[in-house]
Amino acid sequence: MTPTRAEPPVHVTPALLRNWRLPQPSGSKHSRGHVLVAGGSPSTPGAAMLAGLGALRVGAGVLALATARSVAAQVAVALPEAAVHGLAFLDGAADDGDEARLGEAIPGQTTVLVGPGIDDPEHAQRLVRKVVEVADADATVVLDAFALGVLPGMDGIEPLAGRTVVTPNAKEGARLLERAAEDVDDADLAEVAGEIAARYGFVVSLEGSVAAPDGRSWSVAAGHPGLGTSGSGDVLAGAVAGLLARGAEPNQAACWATYLHATAGDRLASRVGRLGFLAREIVDELPLVLVQAEA
Repeated sequence: MTPTRAEPPVHVTPALLRNWRLPQPSGSKHSRGHVLVAGGSPSTPGAAMLAGLGALRVGAGVLALATARSVAAQVAVALPEAAVHGLAFLDGAADDGDEARLGEAIPGQTTVLVGPGIDDPEHAQRLVRKVVEVADADATVVLDAFALGVLPGMDGIEPLAGRTVVTPNAKEGARLLERAAEDVDDADLAEVAGEIAARYGFVVSLEGSVAAPDGRSWSVAAGHPGLGTSGSGDVLAGAVAGLLARGAEPNQAACWATYLHATAGDRLASRVGRLGFLAREIVDELPLVLVQAEA
């Protein structure tokens, strides 16, 4: 069903954000929420790491990663800020202990992000199902990358409606709507985002367009093609997760994170160039952009 938008998307500006302030944390890291990033494979653990760093850089208090067991030790050394859980099935291996590990890692998390770096749809689906099964009822969820590709036709995901943000690119947006990629390339992305939001009951951040299931929508004018670089989407998904963990509502987290991510890209374009900056550099820009947006 395509939502009816009585008004055009609201432009996300610094003035709008200053009047839509994020929850202000107390001194404890636990007051800023716990984020679990479930993702990565033996060849792409960096995607989960970038997402986790994105969550921390926007203020999340505690980070955990669930990634392929074969690289878990290296990830733990490279990212000492995170607790790291190794999962054999993300290596393609059988291990009955993975269910127990997930059963311990997911409950108690404020926000769970599934998808960055996963390279097998069955692995993604298994993680999404586990989140539905054991995540706290008030936990928020972010789905990205392969975790989006498995949603069409997947049953049992209704409990995620109302507390989930998805961060597709245009190709993933087409997949969510079960349409050809070229159809979405020629479409109004704000309308595509609205269709996805209405179909699944999720908040959607799609290449600068944010849509809510109730038909409300926002647009972020910042950003440029240089943001289309390896790992950039993982940073965005992590930023959404970090803001949700801090207590932001899904609409708010999506709008703020989309703005922060795009504006960080603009800052890097002016300093490094419109092309050639790295996703890890976007991560490092986030705290200052956040401070300026809150000022």
